[in-house]
Amino acid sequence: MSTMTARGRRDGTIASSRPRAARRAARFKESLVGWGFLGPNLVLMAIFLFLPILWALQLSFQETKGFGTPEWVGWDNYVRLISDPVFWQSMWNTLVFTVLTVPIDLAAGLGLAVLLNSVLPARGVFRTIIVLPMVISGVASGMIAMIIFYESSGLLNKILSALGLSPVAWQSQGVPAMISVVIVAIWLRVGFNMIIYLAGLQSISPELYEAARIDGASRWQQFRRLTVPLVGPSTFFLLIMNVIASFQVFDLIFVMTGGGPGNATSVLVTYAYRNGFQIREQGYGAAIGIVILLITLAFTFVQWKTSRTRDLVE
Repeated sequence: MSTMTARGRRDGTIASSRPRAARRAARFKESLVGWGFLGPNLVLMAIFLFLPILWALQLSFQETKGFGTPEWVGWDNYVRLISDPVFWQSMWNTLVFTVLTVPIDLAAGLGLAVLLNSVLPARGVFRTIIVLPMVISGVASGMIAMIIFYESSGLLNKILSALGLSPVAWQSQGVPAMISVVIVAIWLRVGFNMIIYLAGLQSISPELYEAARIDGASRWQQFRRLTVPLVGPSTFFLLIMNVIASFQVFDLIFVMTGGGPGNATSVLVTYAYRNGFQIREQGYGAAIGIVILLITLAFTFVQWKTSRTRDLVE
């Protein structure tokens, strides 16, 4: 009897181990399929993202002009940043540019999304007009902006002169130059913000607004109490994307002002380009690039930890 009992236990153990082995094999196959899909993307990211970052990090500890053997200087390039007034001015200009563009882009994008999500004649035409700047390259957009904001013969100054007003020194004075860059940057980004917000709005159940209307909520109360909280995940995404884009702005400023007049519109990326490719102090330019990377990573991390709406499901 005991022999039969022991044999039954062994048979039961073998039978129970077979499903576990089958489940492990199935999970292993699923993992292989997942890594098979991820593999090409990971290879491309390693080649075009991670390796260049590591190379730039190494270069930031060297002094080189792109020719000959680089000289290892350790932290000298980063110490130099602390006492470089142009770097700090570029940092300040980048912060000013970010503070001016990001809130306006978010507010304008949400406002346009709410407007175009309602019953509006020719909504498709307006959406196309607003989104159209997204398909234009930054350099081409800068050239178009130059036609409008050119100081001596630009379209805007011609209109001001025709109205009897004084033309604005868009290229020779710092504040007007920064204003012109900010206006064009907002024009270029607002379409992207509108699309993301529009997708978020269309995923909100209409019954919520109907219930709010029945309870006597005004349009402003519906917007404040329903729309703004429910598009929180979209706002979280757009805030990070717009801040990163502001810290990485280059082509627009390079074409429109070149960082001038003086250094009035010089931002971190244009200053890094100037050092790395014009002055050819590539180690110092790489150090500036690493600082930009660290700032954007720090902002993204803080925003991710402090945001309460990123995980909401709309």
